[in-house]
Amino acid sequence: MSSLPSFADVQAAARRLEGITIKTPLLENDRVNARLGGRLFIKAECLQRTGSFKLRGAYNFLASMSDVDRQKGVVGWSSGNHAQGLAEAARLMGIKATIVMPADAPALKVANTRASGAEVVLYDRVKDSREKIGLGIAQQTGATVVPPYDHPWILTGQGTAGLELAEQAKALGVTLDAVAAPCSGGGLATGVALGVHGVSPSTTVHAGEPAGFDDMTHSLAAGAKRRNEKLSGSICDALLAPEPGDVTFPLAQKVLGPGVVVSDEEVLDAMEVAFREYKIVVEPGGAVALAAALTGKLPVKDRNVAVVCSGGNVDHATFVRALSRYKS
Repeated sequence: MSSLPSFADVQAAARRLEGITIKTPLLENDRVNARLGGRLFIKAECLQRTGSFKLRGAYNFLASMSDVDRQKGVVGWSSGNHAQGLAEAARLMGIKATIVMPADAPALKVANTRASGAEVVLYDRVKDSREKIGLGIAQQTGATVVPPYDHPWILTGQGTAGLELAEQAKALGVTLDAVAAPCSGGGLATGVALGVHGVSPSTTVHAGEPAGFDDMTHSLAAGAKRRNEKLSGSICDALLAPEPGDVTFPLAQKVLGPGVVVSDEEVLDAMEVAFREYKIVVEPGGAVALAAALTGKLPVKDRNVAVVCSGGNVDHATFVRALSRYKS
């Protein structure tokens, strides 16, 4: 693999994932289109196995490892979706997995991770370092660290969602003007950009982020990595990485347009619209790109735009809060 991942690497990942991941649908709604004055498509990765796109990168990583390393197991850290994706990928390949998760992660995500057979180690998000804990486990056991986003095998696996999206739009005879994907450390957004650009070079791709945790947006604008001032405080629990990755940021500078930033309230509204109009359940972090399109921060008027709804692992209380925002 070259120093920066390429479209060919995404294509190779797609071959590894064939028969493992679901080709999730590209959804469209006439009422929403009429309201926005253009065509909006949703790549529904909330319908992927484990409820998010994360299985793509995790399985691609494990499938790229040597047999010797697989026998020693894997360790990862995550607030939930990478945890579930890695645990399920390890189960499918018969590999022992240990996942370091914050104690305040949604209970559903912790339970689902354990249900796939992984050992879960909980930590305090404020006091403890998940990286230090995970690296310690790897040192003791010889397990391979599978990072949430900052690795070529991870981001090219995630990029298969962008490849599918672009191919699905092409099959509809649609040339996409813009695509947006949720962004934490940048693995999904950069991977999607690689996948989309390989099919549709003229399409711009953007990272969607929650306000206050928009490190990628600030970093792209500054031309250098910028760090968030805080580590928690958004309902978008899946998007709280402190800064872009060392692997993802140089790629982001080449493949991503300006970021789009939305508030928690706009995210809740987008979750409600996703359920009411598109009949899908989307978690807060998975709804940021949709929120950007619905609010006009990612313009849809007179354009063809697609957004990735990256996950659907939302707790009941948050989902009820989102649905209650509808006013008939």
